[in-house]
Amino acid sequence: MLSPELPPMSKPSPRTKPSSWLADSLLFFSGAFLALLVLFTFYSFVSTYSSPNFGRTVTSPPPTAEPDQCADDANLRRDPPDPTFYDDREVRYTLGDPVQNWDEKRRQWLLLHPSLAAGAGERILMVTGSQPAACRNPIGDHLLLRFFKNKVDYCRLHGHEIFYNNALLHPRMGSYWAKLPVIRAAMVAHPEAEWIWWVDSDALFTDMEFKLPLDRYKNHNLVVHGWAHLVMETHSWTGLNAGVFLIRNCQWTMDFLEVWASMGPQTPDYEKWGETLRSTFKDKAFPESDDQTGLAYLIYKEKEKWGKKIYLESEYYFEGYWAEIVGTLDKIEDRYAEIERGEEDNAVRLRRRHAEKVSEQYGAFREEYLSEAGYGKGSWRRPFITHFTGCQPCSGRHNEMYTANSCWDGMEKALNFAENQVLRKYGYVHPSTLDRAVSPVPFDYPSE
Repeated sequence: MLSPELPPMSKPSPRTKPSSWLADSLLFFSGAFLALLVLFTFYSFVSTYSSPNFGRTVTSPPPTAEPDQCADDANLRRDPPDPTFYDDREVRYTLGDPVQNWDEKRRQWLLLHPSLAAGAGERILMVTGSQPAACRNPIGDHLLLRFFKNKVDYCRLHGHEIFYNNALLHPRMGSYWAKLPVIRAAMVAHPEAEWIWWVDSDALFTDMEFKLPLDRYKNHNLVVHGWAHLVMETHSWTGLNAGVFLIRNCQWTMDFLEVWASMGPQTPDYEKWGETLRSTFKDKAFPESDDQTGLAYLIYKEKEKWGKKIYLESEYYFEGYWAEIVGTLDKIEDRYAEIERGEEDNAVRLRRRHAEKVSEQYGAFREEYLSEAGYGKGSWRRPFITHFTGCQPCSGRHNEMYTANSCWDGMEKALNFAENQVLRKYGYVHPSTLDRAVSPVPFDYPSE
């Protein structure tokens, strides 16, 4: 602290020296006292008003949690030194080395991480990804970014974590087979997650409020969109779609992934499996072994061993075919707006502005109006997931049964349809599903 600057004065005489020393001492201690007083006042002000109070009673902060206690809902800074499967050099992240006794290893890890054990039975990790290189389609990377943003939006609204991978984890497992090594690695990387939810890069959520009915799958380990009669009786390779599936993080999955991957291009039996799958599923369009037909084969041929734990979901759009969905989106949006224009209390409650963080509550409110909407094809309920299978947004080499414009316009419409459900919470919407621009939302929208 700088001393106050004094006016120049003559050299003190022996008679004045003692009184000058005393005055200087008093001045010093007075200044120091004032400085401490100011510092104490400032500290008290900051401690009390570091965050807005809004009339609440100020209480002392809770004591710091002991090492064996949970300081919050998910203590991400606590990893005890006790040995876990991560310390076992035999536990690997790769296919070909299945982890033994995985359920018990997960259980022990969760016991050491009690803040993550809470709610673990319903915790979901979404996994998606794309190729390591840039897209050949000039707008491909932009489209993949929007598809990824859509998944991030859904996860944020429902409290899921998401992992996006664009590395080829197995050099010989490319294309549709590339997902299996990623899922296998994610199981070990996330023992706190009960479910791994794979969603293809060209699939998007078109109902941001719908939640997976996990209780429906409590006795199953794999959920995939499909129809049992098409797989078991018709033997069609399109009886299911492996672009979106939910798989449990358990020993069954560890073992199942090994069997499923054994049909892939990294094995010496790859060509043989292609022949087997094509002879079993007569409508298979190409000779190579693929993950989707391989999954159908395991359900059909090994029902006792694997099929009983696989749930073929057909009652709602767990994964919906874009060509039958896109043309219905405008009418669905109009129907939802019509519900909110009502004057009854429930409709007023639906259009009330609210924080994004509490969006799930409003989705529950809306269910009161959707009981008669039905699910799937012909329903006016928002389709849960719309999958642009065959459009190939990255390469641009779409299936010849579609036109390029039908694919790109369909993606634009579906992405904007979904984004309106998110942007509205921020005060904006796209005026139409093919309009890239946005407009501010008036108060009490859409009643005005």
